[in-house]
Amino acid sequence: MRAVQFSGYGPADVVHVAEVEEPHAGPGMIRIAVRASGLSAGETYIRSGRMREVVPVTFPYRTGFDAAGVVDEVGDGVTGVAAGDEVFGMATMASRGANADHVVLAAWAPKPAAWSWEEAGGAAGSVETATRVLDRLAVGAGHTVLVQGAAGGVGTVAVQLAAARGARVIGTAREHNHDLLRSLGAEPTTYGAGLAERVRALAPDGVDAVFDCAGGALPDLIAIAGDPARVVTIAPDPAAAAHGVHMSHGVAGDDAAAAVGSAADPLALHGLGIAVELAAQGRLRVPVAAAFPLTEAAAAHELSESRHARGKIVLVN
Repeated sequence: MRAVQFSGYGPADVVHVAEVEEPHAGPGMIRIAVRASGLSAGETYIRSGRMREVVPVTFPYRTGFDAAGVVDEVGDGVTGVAAGDEVFGMATMASRGANADHVVLAAWAPKPAAWSWEEAGGAAGSVETATRVLDRLAVGAGHTVLVQGAAGGVGTVAVQLAAARGARVIGTAREHNHDLLRSLGAEPTTYGAGLAERVRALAPDGVDAVFDCAGGALPDLIAIAGDPARVVTIAPDPAAAAHGVHMSHGVAGDDAAAAVGSAADPLALHGLGIAVELAAQGRLRVPVAAAFPLTEAAAAHELSESRHARGKIVLVN
């Protein structure tokens, strides 16, 4: 089968499609024939070599954590799902390989009828990440939360999940993305110089939490929150620890104790079920910035690194 991988650090053009052996569903897992899969922005950092000191890599490195497709194998002990079912979900962090013709999923949920394959293919990673950070920040009804980088793949989902919890959401993005943020339930503002003053004008009583999806502005975000403990970032910002800000990445529950660094948080897989319910109510969509054929994965990486993508970038089979 075809799978996207890279065999060494470098620019986007090191990413290529290779012929590899098909995976098979082990106990407690399922395999799907992939219709669409998400591009992970974090993997572009890994591929570039920026993360080589903190994320060990064995080459070739197969890419992709989330996907949607049709179940074609069901592992021992799995109930409630059968061959032919349409699902979306996540591979294990160790196996990855979702940008492929087939992938084994460790966590999944039924594909919402309201979502296209492209939306479903890019949903699981963003939903899990957004749920994990909002849980850590204890965002709930009556809170005001700032989402920095709200027009990206995770940010657009985080805005909607926070709003569904009853929070007031302020989101930063380029001005041409402000209508999108409004449609998702956020009050938009621009990022950059003067951010603290602009947020203060919108929320004179302050904000309860800051969810940083973009990186590069931690001093301003801490000033806005009033306490670094009320800021969580998912950006690979080496200054986070020095500022006292938690940099979150997800690990499976069994691996959390062995994970290196305080950034490790248990995966918020319960978010997948919440997403299905909200999608059925018309309260959660997955904005897709662009959909590339699997064979054009390098171009998808280039778009991700431009930081101009509005929503999730996906690969389609």
